Amino acid sequence: MSPGSLVLLLSILGALGLGDPGPLEDVVIDRYYIPKICLREVQMGDFIRYHYNGTFKDGKKFDSSYDRGATVAGVVGVGRLITGMDRGLQGMCVNERRHLIVPPHLGYGSIGVAGLIPPDATLYFDVIMLDIWNKNDKLQITTLSKPEHCNRTVENSDFVRYHYNGTLLDGTPFDSSYSKDSTYDTYVGTGWLIKGMDQGLLGMCAGEKRSIIIPPFLAYGEKGYGTVIPPQASLVFSVLLVDFHNPKDGIFLEHLEVPASCKRRAVTGDFVRYHYNGTLMDGTLFDSSYSRNHTYNTYIGKGYIIPGMDQGLQGVCVGERRRVVIPPHLAYGENGAGNKIPGSAVLIFDVHIIDFHNPADPVEIETVYRPEGCNITTRDRDFVRYHYNCSLLDGTKLFSSHDYEKPQEVTLGANKVIEGLNSGLLNMCTGERRVLIIPPHLGHGESGARGVPGSAVLRFEVELISMEEGVPEGYLFIWHGDPPASLYEQMDLNKDGEIPADEFSTFIKTQVAEGKGRLMPSSDPEKVIADMFRNQDRNQDGKITSEELKLKSDEDQEKIHEEL
Repeated sequence: MSPGSLVLLLSILGALGLGDPGPLEDVVIDRYYIPKICLREVQMGDFIRYHYNGTFKDGKKFDSSYDRGATVAGVVGVGRLITGMDRGLQGMCVNERRHLIVPPHLGYGSIGVAGLIPPDATLYFDVIMLDIWNKNDKLQITTLSKPEHCNRTVENSDFVRYHYNGTLLDGTPFDSSYSKDSTYDTYVGTGWLIKGMDQGLLGMCAGEKRSIIIPPFLAYGEKGYGTVIPPQASLVFSVLLVDFHNPKDGIFLEHLEVPASCKRRAVTGDFVRYHYNGTLMDGTLFDSSYSRNHTYNTYIGKGYIIPGMDQGLQGVCVGERRRVVIPPHLAYGENGAGNKIPGSAVLIFDVHIIDFHNPADPVEIETVYRPEGCNITTRDRDFVRYHYNCSLLDGTKLFSSHDYEKPQEVTLGANKVIEGLNSGLLNMCTGERRVLIIPPHLGHGESGARGVPGSAVLRFEVELISMEEGVPEGYLFIWHGDPPASLYEQMDLNKDGEIPADEFSTFIKTQVAEGKGRLMPSSDPEKVIADMFRNQDRNQDGKITSEELKLKSDEDQEKIHEEL
């Protein structure tokens, strides 16, 4: 019923005055407070809850719901209230306040109420409307906000985590999850919630906000709940759905970025290095490898990480970006973890795969260019010069020989470079270019090196500039044929019975120049010769005697005899 349809308009009140209405034919109504928002007005057949004070004309109180500490509940227009009250309550809004003047013939008439209301009494009521509902009412759902992307909505048997504020229809709060600093966690559609909430949560997205108005017969009905929810009370819930899942859920994968070239995908037993941001479904960040400036490094498929991540990293490519949504039974379960991951929380990991390898991996060699007619290749102990660029698999540049004035130099097999690079430089031709993928167990291992992260797979681009044939391990010089029979006499150039450093150096250089022998390849042959002299000058007196001079092959043979 609209305000204009009331039996007596406010203009009548102005004419008569509430203090002295005179003989009345109908109820006098003063709507002295009308809320700005009125979603519904009382109609015949509605069930209502209200508070009131009842007085006589002189102000003497004869009844009050406030004094009893309980609201009045009943149905309008079915004869359960005095006729004046039935008429005076129609058209009211929730939280509206009215003064009602009820003449005797619409109140208790010429009989009155023994000991309480005298015959032919005019009654004055001050009323506030608290609740209105009807047996034909349905759940009222209003979506307040909704995420732009919603891949899935709540269904029966899902487990939900949500925050809520609960109020009565007049705005009186009765409960809030926020005050407990914890979400309300429960299954939907299994009878654990009141019927109205079971229905009101269906179809929600994670992150959605709803207002749900629940009539009493879908809430706590005639009994109410404790001291906070009166009997026959409509309930208003403001709900924020934090997350939800189903116990049958597996992980959900979203491939955000997959490299065009993916030669290999990670499998159980591989060791993976990756960055990640970990969030709850509402976007709350609970952990990030980026904040520590260090990748997370682990084996997959071996139980070292939560089961959902073990599954979610299967099949990744180097450089791939992937979102892994993990239900709690594949994450930290009902207990959560620490103070950042609540119990039964769905976790979202945005991961970026930096690299991965298997402990059984060899060096991966890709020949980019190989000169035609190549028949001489590098071997163990050869001295090589090469250029290189070294980077991580994500493209991060680490080192380059081009940053220096000359190429890198090394004797292969002399343990001067990492094992994987040494292997990758074998069997190369001068001018050949290769790409080497070196796993950490053939690189810098778990500890890494200056500028190289632990357990990092390395990528080398190498170009062989030159090579020199080497000498066997432990040798500084070898003869191409048999050494001279009278080696000491030939080495003693001035025939004075002793060989100083300059004579020794001149003799060795002559042998090399005439092709009779070769030095261990080095960028500093003078140092090699000086080392040879030092080895022969047993007593370090600056000269070699005939007793001191020995071929290395003879020295090795003497050691064998000594051991025997």
